[in-house]
Amino acid sequence: MPNYINMQPLAHHSLQSLNTLGVPAHAAWYLAVDSVDTLKAGLARAEREGLPWLVLGGGSNLVLTRDYPGLVLHMALRGRSLVDETESHYYITAQAGENWHELVQWTLEQGWPGLENLALIPGTVGAAPIQNIGAYGLELAERLVYLEAFDTQTRQVVRLDKSVCGFGYRDSIFKRQPQRYIILNVTLALPKAWQPVVTYRDLAESLAAQGIGTPTAAQIFDAVVAVRQRKLPDPARLGNVGSFFKNPIVSAVQQQALLARFPQLVSYPQADGAYKLAAAWLIDQCGWKGKSLGRARVHDQQALVLVNPGQATGADILQLAQAIQRDVQARFGVMLEPEPHIL
Repeated sequence: MPNYINMQPLAHHSLQSLNTLGVPAHAAWYLAVDSVDTLKAGLARAEREGLPWLVLGGGSNLVLTRDYPGLVLHMALRGRSLVDETESHYYITAQAGENWHELVQWTLEQGWPGLENLALIPGTVGAAPIQNIGAYGLELAERLVYLEAFDTQTRQVVRLDKSVCGFGYRDSIFKRQPQRYIILNVTLALPKAWQPVVTYRDLAESLAAQGIGTPTAAQIFDAVVAVRQRKLPDPARLGNVGSFFKNPIVSAVQQQALLARFPQLVSYPQADGAYKLAAAWLIDQCGWKGKSLGRARVHDQQALVLVNPGQATGADILQLAQAIQRDVQARFGVMLEPEPHIL
C-alpha cells in the first residue's frame, strides 16, 4: 500500500541546502520522492493544480536564480545491487537517489572496476545520464546498458536502452526533453577484462609522478580523487557546481584560424575531425581566473569553476557567467555554453 503520509508536499521549502552553489531559493512546494507511487502522486497534484514541476537530484548541476513557483520533486530512491553476471561483465543497478561517488566507491570495494575515472563527480545516479557525465577519458555512456524512467506522457515506467538515449558530449535526450522522462534507476555493465583508461594528461602525469606505470583501478581512483580535489573546491566549503562551461567544439578550419592568432591555444582533436577547445584556457586568457563580479567569483585555481564565497545569489552567478561569455566571444569568436541548468 502507498504511504500517503509521505505524499504530502511541504510548502515554501528552502532549497539553499539542496543546491551545491548554496544560493538562497525556495520552492512553493517540495516533495521527497522515495517511490514510484509518491512520484505519481506528486505529478498528479501538480497537474491538478496547474503547477510547474522540477526534478531535483543532488543539486550539483543547477543554478537557482529565483524562487521556484511550482513543485520540486526531490529524488530519494535508494538501493544498489549486482543484478547479473556473465563471463565478460558484472551488471549493477543503482537507484536514482544514490550518491554517484559513493556508487563508484562501492563497485571498487566489491571488486568490480570500470567506474574509477568518474570518481568524485558530484550529484546523484539519476542525474548522471542527463549530462552523460564524463571525466578523465571515460563517459557514462560507455558503461550504461539501459535505464528505467517514468514517462510523463504515458504515465508508465519504461526501459530505455542506451541506443535510444541520444548520448553525446554532456548531452542526452533527457537534457533535450527535460519534462518527458524522470530517471528511476540505471543499469551499468562493468567489464571483467578490465583495462586502465589513463589517456587524460593530468591523470597520466599524476600516476607517473608516483612511479606507477601499470595502475590498478584503486590507484586510478585515488589519483582521480587527488587531481579533482586539487583542481576543484569542495562544495561543502565553497559553493560551486563544478565546471560551469562546456569545452566548446569547433571545426578544424576555426581551430587552425585560432591557432594562427593564439599559438598557445589548448585544443584536442576529436574523432569526427573537429576540435575541442579548453574552456578554462579561454577564460584564463581573458583574465577572469580569481576575479570577482559583485558577490560571485571565479575560482583561484580553476577558471572553469564559478564560486559562491558566501553571500552570492543565483542571479549573481549568472551575471558573472554572462560577463565571461561576452569576453570570450569578443576575443576568440567562441560562445561558451553553460553546463548546469539555469532556472
